[in-house]
Amino acid sequence: MQFKPSFFIIICVLFFSCQKDLELIKGCTDKNAINYNPLANINNNCLYDTTKTYQTTPYNLIVPDGFPDIMIPNDNPMTVEGVALGELLFHDPVLSANNTQSCASCHIGSNSFSDPKQFSIGIDGLSGFRNASTLTNVGWNNFLNWDGSAISLEEQAFEPIRNHLEMNNTWSNVENDLNNDSIYLNLFRKAFNINYIDSNSVVKAIAQYERTLISANSRYDKYIQQQIQLSPSELNGYVIFNSEKGDCFHCHGTNLFMNNDFNNNGLDIEPFMDLGLANITGNENDKGKFKTPTLRNIEYSAPYMHDGRFSTLEQVVEHYNNGGNYSTTIDPLMKNIGIGLQLTNQEKNDLIAFLKTLSDDDFLNR
Repeated sequence: MQFKPSFFIIICVLFFSCQKDLELIKGCTDKNAINYNPLANINNNCLYDTTKTYQTTPYNLIVPDGFPDIMIPNDNPMTVEGVALGELLFHDPVLSANNTQSCASCHIGSNSFSDPKQFSIGIDGLSGFRNASTLTNVGWNNFLNWDGSAISLEEQAFEPIRNHLEMNNTWSNVENDLNNDSIYLNLFRKAFNINYIDSNSVVKAIAQYERTLISANSRYDKYIQQQIQLSPSELNGYVIFNSEKGDCFHCHGTNLFMNNDFNNNGLDIEPFMDLGLANITGNENDKGKFKTPTLRNIEYSAPYMHDGRFSTLEQVVEHYNNGGNYSTTIDPLMKNIGIGLQLTNQEKNDLIAFLKTLSDDDFLNR
């Protein structure tokens, strides 16, 4: 059999073309870099024009109907670029000392951005002593952490990185790692017009993303908007929730389903194992008080309370139904302390049925 010269040439061209496609070429793959190499397929050493000023895009944060205005710091306006960067950082383990844990490790989206474990486990296998609370609608929180130790999302974001029980890192290490990453350098330039990444810009980006964690599309919301009807059981639970019979509305009676305050809800007798707010204020009258969390998506944010002592909503309702524990700092609105709500089994089931109408599938699956 004879091969024609033209056929042989075609075979050679195809062979060498394939060889060329398989060749690994190091270079900058970012089109925004001044040394962009269109032939490169392994990103390496991108350089950027540090004198260039980027125009950021304002982020249109939509406040749901019935929600109060959200407070956004003047020095951290929300931008499309900042939010996208914050989401990337929130899910990136680069913030931890050994690159194994991110913010999302303990604030899991499908769990209402909380931790299903009673206590979160840090990178060194050490356990915390409080449950990682939900981030649902966290932008409306006047205080962060169960004891109110932070007053802004920016301030709160500083702590987990350097906490030895959590990410056990240092901010100098984080800054060094991010500044040696050409992709992050470019993203921070676009979001903040900076040439050096510092801790302040990191927490600002994370805070911007966290303010987008908005939940307001539950079955309850659709009922209020007259889009659907609730079941008789759910409606009866709604009535119980908003009456002295259930005694829930005093602390959870707003559209946020939280009061942005600290309450002693009768969990423990004195002396308290965890002083809560008093650890921050030093005020004896604040002993045993903890930040009241939102009840939105509560079906998915177990375990409950600051120490995760209750694993089910049934246990939570039973705590109040049994009357709880008296202490000198008990909230005065806990009128049934020691007596209990005296709900029937059906009423307890109805109350829980209503609480489950606060679940927002769109939020949980975002």
